[in-house]
Amino acid sequence: MKRLLLWLLILTVLAWAGYKGSVWWLADQRMNEARQALNHYGVLERGAIHSGVRGRLLLKDSQWQDFRLTQPLTVPVAELTARSPVSLVTLLHAPAADESYTLKLEGLSLALEATMFRNWVTAQGANSDGKAALFALSCARDPRQSLSSGDLMRMGIGEMTGEALLRQNEEGFYAELITDELGSVELNWPTAWVDWRAPKEALARGSLDITLRDGGVMRRVAAWCAREAGLTTEQWAGRSVAQLRLGLLARGWLASSQLLALYRQWLLEGGELQTTLRLAEPALGLPIYTEETSASSRLGAVVYYNDASVPDVFLLSDSSPSATPQQPVFTAQQSQTVFAEGWLVQPVAAAEQWLGQKVRITLRNNNRVAGRLVRVTDDEIEVARLVAGGEVAYPMQRVAVAGFEVWRRNRLLNSNDND
Repeated sequence: MKRLLLWLLILTVLAWAGYKGSVWWLADQRMNEARQALNHYGVLERGAIHSGVRGRLLLKDSQWQDFRLTQPLTVPVAELTARSPVSLVTLLHAPAADESYTLKLEGLSLALEATMFRNWVTAQGANSDGKAALFALSCARDPRQSLSSGDLMRMGIGEMTGEALLRQNEEGFYAELITDELGSVELNWPTAWVDWRAPKEALARGSLDITLRDGGVMRRVAAWCAREAGLTTEQWAGRSVAQLRLGLLARGWLASSQLLALYRQWLLEGGELQTTLRLAEPALGLPIYTEETSASSRLGAVVYYNDASVPDVFLLSDSSPSATPQQPVFTAQQSQTVFAEGWLVQPVAAAEQWLGQKVRITLRNNNRVAGRLVRVTDDEIEVARLVAGGEVAYPMQRVAVAGFEVWRRNRLLNSNDND
Protein backbone atom coordinates (compact mmCIF):
# COMPACT_ATOMS: atom_id res chain seq x y z
CA MET A 1 0.00 0.00 0.00
CA LYS A 2 2.79 2.36 0.89
CA ARG A 3 4.56 1.47 -2.35
CA LEU A 4 1.40 2.22 -4.34
CA LEU A 5 0.99 5.57 -2.63
CA LEU A 6 4.65 6.30 -3.26
CA TRP A 7 4.26 5.50 -6.96
CA LEU A 8 1.15 7.67 -7.16
CA LEU A 9 3.03 10.50 -5.52
CA ILE A 10 5.94 10.12 -7.91
CA LEU A 11 3.62 10.01 -10.93
CA THR A 12 1.79 13.10 -9.68
CA VAL A 13 5.04 15.00 -9.24
CA LEU A 14 6.27 13.92 -12.68
CA ALA A 15 2.95 14.87 -14.30
CA TRP A 16 2.99 18.26 -12.56
CA ALA A 17 6.60 18.87 -13.54
CA GLY A 18 5.86 17.79 -17.11
CA TYR A 19 2.86 20.07 -17.29
CA LYS A 20 4.77 23.06 -15.88
CA GLY A 21 7.71 22.42 -18.19
CA SER A 22 5.49 22.01 -21.24
CA VAL A 23 3.59 25.20 -20.52
CA TRP A 24 6.81 27.14 -19.93
CA TRP A 25 8.43 25.85 -23.13
CA LEU A 26 5.34 26.38 -25.29
CA ALA A 27 4.77 29.86 -23.87
CA ASP A 28 8.40 30.75 -24.54
CA GLN A 29 8.08 29.47 -28.12
CA ARG A 30 4.91 31.48 -28.78
CA MET A 31 6.47 34.64 -27.32
CA ASN A 32 9.54 34.16 -29.52
CA GLU A 33 7.27 33.88 -32.55
CA ALA A 34 5.46 37.06 -31.51
CA ARG A 35 8.79 38.82 -31.02
CA GLN A 36 9.92 37.82 -34.50
CA ALA A 37 6.63 38.90 -36.08
CA LEU A 38 6.79 42.30 -34.38
CA ASN A 39 10.50 43.03 -34.72
CA HIS A 40 9.84 45.53 -37.53
CA TYR A 41 7.63 47.60 -35.23
CA GLY A 42 9.26 47.34 -31.82
CA VAL A 43 10.79 45.17 -29.12
CA LEU A 44 8.70 42.75 -27.05
CA GLU A 45 9.99 41.49 -23.70
CA ARG A 46 8.02 38.54 -22.36
CA GLY A 47 9.01 38.78 -18.69
CA ALA A 48 8.78 35.85 -16.27
CA ILE A 49 6.54 32.85 -17.06
CA HIS A 50 4.39 31.17 -14.40
CA SER A 51 1.55 28.66 -14.68
CA GLY A 52 -1.23 27.29 -12.48
CA VAL A 53 -3.00 23.96 -12.20
CA ARG A 54 -6.35 25.43 -13.30
CA GLY A 55 -5.23 26.16 -16.84
CA ARG A 56 -3.73 29.56 -16.11
CA LEU A 57 -0.59 31.14 -17.55
CA LEU A 58 0.98 34.28 -16.06
CA LEU A 59 3.50 36.62 -17.65
CA LYS A 60 4.94 39.11 -15.19
CA ASP A 61 6.76 42.35 -15.94
CA SER A 62 6.36 42.22 -19.71
CA GLN A 63 7.09 45.27 -21.84
CA TRP A 64 6.51 46.57 -25.37
CA GLN A 65 8.76 49.28 -26.80
CA ASP A 66 7.39 50.66 -30.04
CA PHE A 67 10.13 52.07 -32.26
CA ARG A 68 8.03 55.18 -32.91
CA LEU A 69 7.60 56.04 -29.22
CA THR A 70 10.12 57.26 -26.68
CA GLN A 71 8.47 55.43 -23.76
CA PRO A 72 7.61 51.72 -23.38
CA LEU A 73 4.24 50.21 -22.51
CA THR A 74 4.67 48.14 -19.37
CA VAL A 75 2.45 45.15 -18.53
CA PRO A 76 3.03 44.05 -14.93
CA VAL A 77 0.62 41.10 -15.18
CA ALA A 78 -0.72 39.27 -18.23
CA GLU A 79 -3.01 36.36 -17.33
CA LEU A 80 -4.13 33.79 -19.91
CA THR A 81 -6.89 31.47 -18.69
CA ALA A 82 -8.19 28.39 -20.54
CA ARG A 83 -10.95 25.98 -19.59
CA SER A 84 -8.53 23.36 -18.26
CA PRO A 85 -4.81 22.53 -18.14
CA VAL A 86 -5.23 20.36 -21.24
CA SER A 87 -6.98 23.25 -23.06
CA LEU A 88 -4.12 25.57 -22.11
CA VAL A 89 -1.50 23.19 -23.52
CA THR A 90 -3.58 22.70 -26.69
CA LEU A 91 -4.00 26.46 -27.11
CA LEU A 92 -0.28 27.10 -26.73
CA HIS A 93 0.64 24.21 -29.01
CA ALA A 94 -1.78 25.21 -31.79
CA PRO A 95 -2.93 28.85 -31.45
CA ALA A 96 -5.48 28.34 -34.25
CA ALA A 97 -7.24 25.58 -32.31
CA ASP A 98 -10.85 26.25 -31.39
CA GLU A 99 -10.09 26.65 -27.69
CA SER A 100 -11.82 29.29 -25.60
CA TYR A 101 -9.63 31.57 -23.52
CA THR A 102 -9.54 34.82 -21.59
CA LEU A 103 -6.55 37.18 -21.55
CA LYS A 104 -6.31 39.91 -18.91
CA LEU A 105 -3.69 42.66 -18.95
CA GLU A 106 -3.49 44.37 -15.58
CA GLY A 107 -1.63 47.52 -14.57
CA LEU A 108 -0.98 48.79 -18.11
CA SER A 109 1.15 51.91 -17.94
CA LEU A 110 2.57 54.34 -20.48
CA ALA A 111 4.47 57.34 -19.14
CA LEU A 112 4.02 60.52 -21.17
CA GLU A 113 6.69 62.93 -22.33
CA ALA A 114 6.40 66.28 -24.05
CA THR A 115 7.57 64.61 -27.28
CA MET A 116 6.32 61.02 -27.38
CA PHE A 117 7.16 60.38 -31.05
CA ARG A 118 10.74 60.07 -32.24
CA ASN A 119 12.19 62.65 -34.62
CA TRP A 120 12.12 60.39 -37.68
CA VAL A 121 8.36 59.89 -37.17
CA THR A 122 7.46 63.55 -36.78
CA ALA A 123 9.66 64.45 -39.76
CA GLN A 124 7.40 62.38 -42.02
CA GLY A 125 4.37 64.42 -41.05
CA ALA A 126 0.88 63.26 -40.16
CA ASN A 127 -0.33 63.77 -43.72
CA SER A 128 2.48 62.15 -45.65
CA ASP A 129 -0.10 60.58 -47.97
CA GLY A 130 -1.19 64.03 -49.08
CA LYS A 131 -4.68 63.76 -47.58
CA ALA A 132 -5.97 65.89 -44.74
CA ALA A 133 -6.35 64.06 -41.44
CA LEU A 134 -9.91 63.17 -40.42
CA PHE A 135 -9.73 63.68 -36.68
CA ALA A 136 -7.30 66.50 -35.97
CA LEU A 137 -7.88 68.20 -32.62
CA SER A 138 -5.77 71.34 -32.50
CA CYS A 139 -4.76 72.98 -29.22
CA ALA A 140 -3.05 76.02 -30.72
CA ARG A 141 -3.84 79.07 -32.80
CA ASP A 142 -2.40 77.23 -35.78
CA PRO A 143 -5.03 74.59 -36.69
CA ARG A 144 -2.32 72.37 -38.15
CA GLN A 145 -0.80 71.85 -34.69
CA SER A 146 -2.61 68.79 -33.35
CA LEU A 147 -3.29 67.70 -29.78
CA SER A 148 -0.06 66.22 -28.41
CA SER A 149 1.25 64.40 -25.36
CA GLY A 150 2.61 67.74 -24.18
CA ASP A 151 -0.94 69.12 -24.12
CA LEU A 152 -2.11 66.11 -22.10
CA MET A 153 0.70 66.66 -19.61
CA ARG A 154 -0.22 70.32 -19.21
CA MET A 155 -3.80 69.17 -18.60
CA GLY A 156 -2.49 67.11 -15.68
CA ILE A 157 -2.28 63.69 -17.40
CA GLY A 158 1.30 62.54 -16.94
CA GLU A 159 0.72 58.82 -17.39
CA MET A 160 -1.80 56.60 -19.14
CA THR A 161 -2.82 53.62 -17.02
CA GLY A 162 -5.51 50.99 -17.27
CA GLU A 163 -6.30 47.37 -18.01
CA ALA A 164 -7.41 45.28 -20.97
CA LEU A 165 -9.49 42.15 -21.48
CA LEU A 166 -9.63 39.79 -24.47
CA ARG A 167 -12.09 36.90 -24.56
CA GLN A 168 -12.56 34.28 -27.27
CA ASN A 169 -15.28 31.64 -27.13
CA GLU A 170 -18.00 30.08 -29.27
CA GLU A 171 -20.04 33.29 -29.11
CA GLY A 172 -17.29 35.32 -30.77
CA PHE A 173 -14.45 37.67 -29.89
CA TYR A 174 -14.67 40.41 -27.28
CA ALA A 175 -12.07 43.04 -26.34
CA GLU A 176 -12.14 45.84 -23.81
CA LEU A 177 -9.66 48.57 -22.90
CA ILE A 178 -10.35 50.70 -19.83
CA THR A 179 -8.07 53.62 -18.99
CA ASP A 180 -8.07 55.78 -15.91
CA GLU A 181 -7.59 58.98 -17.91
CA LEU A 182 -9.05 58.65 -21.42
CA GLY A 183 -12.22 56.58 -21.06
CA SER A 184 -12.76 53.13 -22.51
CA VAL A 185 -13.46 51.21 -25.70
CA GLU A 186 -15.32 47.90 -26.14
CA LEU A 187 -15.24 45.69 -29.24
CA ASN A 188 -17.71 42.86 -29.73
CA TRP A 189 -17.21 40.64 -32.76
CA PRO A 190 -20.05 38.07 -32.89
CA THR A 191 -19.24 34.62 -34.30
CA ALA A 192 -15.67 35.68 -35.11
CA TRP A 193 -12.68 33.50 -34.36
CA VAL A 194 -9.37 35.38 -34.45
CA ASP A 195 -6.21 33.49 -35.36
CA TRP A 196 -3.42 35.68 -34.00
CA ARG A 197 -1.02 34.31 -36.60
CA ALA A 198 -3.20 35.72 -39.41
CA PRO A 199 -5.42 38.45 -37.94
CA LYS A 200 -6.00 40.14 -41.31
CA GLU A 201 -8.11 37.20 -42.46
CA ALA A 202 -10.50 37.78 -39.58
CA LEU A 203 -10.58 41.52 -40.23
CA ALA A 204 -11.97 40.89 -43.69
CA ARG A 205 -15.06 39.14 -42.35
CA GLY A 206 -18.18 40.11 -40.46
CA SER A 207 -19.18 43.21 -38.53
CA LEU A 208 -17.78 44.65 -35.34
CA ASP A 209 -19.81 46.37 -32.61
CA ILE A 210 -17.88 49.18 -30.94
CA THR A 211 -18.69 51.23 -27.85
CA LEU A 212 -16.71 54.36 -26.93
CA ARG A 213 -16.90 56.09 -23.56
CA ASP A 214 -14.87 59.22 -23.02
CA GLY A 215 -14.88 59.18 -19.21
CA GLY A 216 -15.33 62.96 -19.09
CA VAL A 217 -12.07 63.72 -20.88
CA MET A 218 -13.64 65.41 -23.93
CA ARG A 219 -14.94 68.32 -21.88
CA ARG A 220 -11.45 68.82 -20.48
CA VAL A 221 -9.90 68.63 -23.93
CA ALA A 222 -12.43 71.05 -25.42
CA ALA A 223 -11.93 73.60 -22.65
CA TRP A 224 -8.14 73.31 -22.73
CA CYS A 225 -7.71 73.39 -26.51
CA ALA A 226 -10.18 76.24 -26.95
CA ARG A 227 -8.29 78.31 -24.39
CA GLU A 228 -4.92 77.57 -26.00
CA ALA A 229 -6.30 78.44 -29.44
CA GLY A 230 -7.86 81.68 -28.21
CA LEU A 231 -11.37 80.50 -29.14
CA THR A 232 -14.59 79.67 -27.40
CA THR A 233 -15.36 75.96 -27.07
CA GLU A 234 -18.07 76.33 -29.73
CA GLN A 235 -15.61 77.92 -32.15
CA TRP A 236 -13.00 75.27 -31.42
CA ALA A 237 -15.52 72.51 -32.05
CA GLY A 238 -16.54 74.20 -35.31
CA ARG A 239 -12.93 74.26 -36.43
CA SER A 240 -12.51 70.56 -35.63
CA VAL A 241 -15.72 69.70 -37.47
CA ALA A 242 -14.43 71.63 -40.47
CA GLN A 243 -11.27 69.51 -40.36
CA LEU A 244 -13.37 66.35 -40.47
CA ARG A 245 -15.33 67.74 -43.42
CA LEU A 246 -12.11 68.59 -45.24
CA GLY A 247 -10.61 65.15 -44.56
CA LEU A 248 -13.70 63.40 -45.90
CA LEU A 249 -13.77 65.65 -48.94
CA ALA A 250 -10.14 64.73 -49.68
CA ARG A 251 -11.33 61.11 -49.82
CA GLY A 252 -14.23 61.91 -52.13
CA TRP A 253 -17.00 62.00 -49.51
CA LEU A 254 -19.37 64.56 -48.06
CA ALA A 255 -20.65 64.09 -44.52
CA SER A 256 -24.34 64.32 -43.71
CA SER A 257 -25.32 67.21 -41.46
CA GLN A 258 -26.34 64.74 -38.76
CA LEU A 259 -22.91 63.10 -38.83
CA LEU A 260 -21.22 66.48 -38.39
CA ALA A 261 -23.62 67.44 -35.61
CA LEU A 262 -22.93 64.17 -33.81
CA TYR A 263 -19.18 64.69 -34.04
CA ARG A 264 -19.55 68.24 -32.75
CA GLN A 265 -21.63 67.04 -29.80
CA TRP A 266 -19.07 64.38 -28.98
CA LEU A 267 -16.27 66.96 -28.99
CA LEU A 268 -18.14 69.25 -26.61
CA GLU A 269 -19.82 66.78 -24.25
CA GLY A 270 -18.33 63.33 -24.79
CA GLY A 271 -20.49 60.50 -23.49
CA GLU A 272 -21.15 57.00 -24.84
CA LEU A 273 -21.16 56.24 -28.55
CA GLN A 274 -22.19 52.88 -30.04
CA THR A 275 -22.12 51.76 -33.66
CA THR A 276 -21.30 48.83 -35.94
CA LEU A 277 -18.23 48.73 -38.19
CA ARG A 278 -17.61 46.57 -41.25
CA LEU A 279 -13.86 46.62 -41.55
CA ALA A 280 -13.62 45.27 -45.09
CA GLU A 281 -15.89 47.96 -46.59
CA PRO A 282 -15.14 51.57 -47.57
CA ALA A 283 -15.62 54.06 -44.74
CA LEU A 284 -15.79 51.10 -42.32
CA GLY A 285 -19.30 50.27 -43.48
CA LEU A 286 -20.76 53.76 -43.11
CA PRO A 287 -23.47 54.06 -45.80
CA ILE A 288 -22.33 55.99 -48.89
CA TYR A 289 -24.96 57.45 -51.21
CA THR A 290 -24.94 59.65 -54.28
CA GLU A 291 -26.72 62.93 -54.83
CA GLU A 292 -29.27 61.05 -56.95
CA THR A 293 -30.28 58.79 -54.04
CA SER A 294 -33.66 59.88 -52.72
CA ALA A 295 -33.88 61.14 -49.16
CA SER A 296 -36.22 58.30 -48.19
CA SER A 297 -33.61 55.75 -49.29
CA ARG A 298 -30.82 57.23 -47.19
CA LEU A 299 -31.25 55.03 -44.13
CA GLY A 300 -28.02 55.90 -42.37
CA ALA A 301 -25.88 53.84 -40.02
CA VAL A 302 -27.09 52.33 -36.76
CA VAL A 303 -25.62 54.74 -34.21
CA TYR A 304 -26.53 55.32 -30.57
CA TYR A 305 -25.39 58.32 -28.56
CA ASN A 306 -26.00 58.00 -24.81
CA ASP A 307 -28.49 55.19 -25.59
CA ALA A 308 -30.49 57.41 -27.97
CA SER A 309 -30.69 56.45 -31.66
CA VAL A 310 -29.12 58.96 -34.07
CA PRO A 311 -30.71 58.99 -37.55
CA ASP A 312 -29.31 60.06 -40.92
CA VAL A 313 -25.64 59.29 -40.28
CA PHE A 314 -24.16 58.64 -43.73
CA LEU A 315 -21.78 59.91 -46.41
CA LEU A 316 -22.40 61.28 -49.87
CA SER A 317 -20.08 60.46 -52.73
CA ASP A 318 -18.60 63.74 -53.95
CA SER A 319 -18.39 63.55 -57.74
CA SER A 320 -17.62 67.24 -58.25
CA PRO A 321 -14.21 68.12 -59.77
CA SER A 322 -11.50 69.40 -57.50
CA ALA A 323 -11.12 72.60 -59.51
CA THR A 324 -13.12 75.69 -58.67
CA PRO A 325 -16.68 75.13 -59.91
CA GLN A 326 -17.73 77.14 -62.92
CA GLN A 327 -20.46 79.71 -62.47
CA PRO A 328 -23.59 79.58 -64.60
CA VAL A 329 -23.55 81.89 -67.60
CA PHE A 330 -26.52 84.24 -68.03
CA THR A 331 -27.54 86.23 -71.10
CA ALA A 332 -28.67 89.82 -70.86
CA GLN A 333 -32.26 88.73 -71.48
CA GLN A 334 -32.34 86.44 -68.45
CA SER A 335 -34.13 88.06 -65.54
CA GLN A 336 -35.63 84.98 -63.90
CA THR A 337 -34.05 83.40 -60.83
CA VAL A 338 -32.53 79.92 -60.71
CA PHE A 339 -31.03 77.66 -58.07
CA ALA A 340 -27.32 76.96 -58.50
CA GLU A 341 -23.92 77.15 -56.86
CA GLY A 342 -22.14 80.42 -56.32
CA TRP A 343 -20.48 82.95 -54.06
CA LEU A 344 -22.72 84.60 -51.53
CA VAL A 345 -21.61 88.05 -50.37
CA GLN A 346 -21.57 88.39 -46.59
CA PRO A 347 -20.53 91.19 -44.24
CA VAL A 348 -17.05 90.86 -42.79
CA ALA A 349 -18.56 91.31 -39.32
CA ALA A 350 -20.41 88.00 -39.77
CA ALA A 351 -17.31 86.03 -40.79
CA GLU A 352 -17.12 84.12 -37.51
CA GLN A 353 -20.31 82.20 -38.21
CA TRP A 354 -18.80 80.73 -41.38
CA LEU A 355 -15.87 78.95 -39.71
CA GLY A 356 -14.99 75.80 -41.64
CA GLN A 357 -16.73 76.95 -44.82
CA LYS A 358 -15.20 77.67 -48.22
CA VAL A 359 -14.80 81.45 -48.52
CA ARG A 360 -13.30 84.01 -50.87
CA ILE A 361 -11.74 87.19 -49.54
CA THR A 362 -11.01 90.25 -51.64
CA LEU A 363 -8.34 92.55 -50.24
CA ARG A 364 -8.13 96.29 -50.70
CA ASN A 365 -5.26 95.81 -53.17
CA ASN A 366 -7.70 93.71 -55.31
CA ASN A 367 -5.96 90.42 -54.53
CA ARG A 368 -8.23 87.45 -53.83
CA VAL A 369 -7.68 84.50 -51.49
CA ALA A 370 -10.03 81.50 -51.56
CA GLY A 371 -9.96 78.58 -49.13
CA ARG A 372 -11.35 77.22 -45.89
CA LEU A 373 -12.04 79.74 -43.13
CA VAL A 374 -10.17 78.47 -40.05
CA ARG A 375 -9.83 81.42 -37.68
CA VAL A 376 -11.51 84.74 -37.01
CA THR A 377 -10.33 87.24 -34.39
CA ASP A 378 -10.87 90.93 -33.79
CA ASP A 379 -7.72 91.67 -35.80
CA GLU A 380 -7.26 88.81 -38.27
CA ILE A 381 -9.05 86.43 -40.62
CA GLU A 382 -7.21 83.23 -41.50
CA VAL A 383 -7.89 81.07 -44.54
CA ALA A 384 -6.32 77.66 -45.20
CA ARG A 385 -5.72 76.36 -48.70
CA LEU A 386 -5.20 72.66 -49.46
CA VAL A 387 -1.94 71.88 -51.21
CA ALA A 388 0.02 68.68 -51.75
CA GLY A 389 1.06 67.31 -48.36
CA GLY A 390 -1.26 69.44 -46.22
CA GLU A 391 -2.64 72.93 -45.81
CA VAL A 392 -1.13 76.39 -46.02
CA ALA A 393 -2.65 79.10 -43.80
CA TYR A 394 -3.04 82.71 -44.97
CA PRO A 395 -3.67 85.17 -42.12
CA MET A 396 -5.02 88.58 -43.21
CA GLN A 397 -5.68 91.76 -41.30
CA ARG A 398 -9.39 92.56 -41.05
CA VAL A 399 -8.76 96.20 -41.95
CA ALA A 400 -7.29 95.03 -45.27
CA VAL A 401 -10.40 93.04 -46.22
CA ALA A 402 -12.63 94.74 -48.77
CA GLY A 403 -15.00 91.85 -49.57
CA PHE A 404 -16.10 88.58 -47.97
CA GLU A 405 -17.94 85.81 -49.84
CA VAL A 406 -19.08 82.29 -48.94
CA TRP A 407 -19.47 79.44 -51.40
CA ARG A 408 -23.00 78.07 -51.11
CA ARG A 409 -24.71 75.19 -52.88
CA ASN A 410 -28.34 75.27 -54.02
CA ARG A 411 -28.77 78.96 -53.20
CA LEU A 412 -30.91 81.46 -55.09
CA LEU A 413 -29.01 83.28 -57.83
CA ASN A 414 -30.19 85.97 -60.21
CA SER A 415 -28.69 87.89 -63.08
CA ASN A 416 -27.44 90.64 -60.76
CA ASP A 417 -25.14 88.30 -58.77
CA ASN A 418 -21.44 88.73 -59.19
CA ASP A 419 -19.57 85.82 -60.71
